Amino acid sequence: MTSSDQPMDHVPPMADTSGKSERSDLEKNVTRRSTWIRLFFMIIFAFLYGLSRLVTAAVVAVQFFHVLFAGNVNDQLKTFGHSLAIYSYEVVDYLTFNSEKKPYPLDAPWPISDAVEEVAEADPGEESS
Repeated sequence: MTSSDQPMDHVPPMADTSGKSERSDLEKNVTRRSTWIRLFFMIIFAFLYGLSRLVTAAVVAVQFFHVLFAGNVNDQLKTFGHSLAIYSYEVVDYLTFNSEKKPYPLDAPWPISDAVEEVAEADPGEESS
């Protein structure tokens, strides 16, 4: 069996066997400043995401005890909990490279819950006396 008869399944067809293009692509990717800056922001947002999980647990506990003792849902906690859920979604979206927009406090304002808009529409204000 000659060397030309041996299958070359370990080398993809039309591949550059010198390895120079692979190294240059890797080197270019590793030395790209924007990637390292994104890593820095990802570390910050990962910390903020962990903090938001703690705040979410506190909101859950306080809301439960409010319902337990008062018999109804606290609308302010409900609204804050919903905006916190939206914020958590935005952070995860950024961390998983599904979005380039940095969440609050950098590129976006704090998310406003739809519940706030519904309350504002239902309560037109007290302008008449």
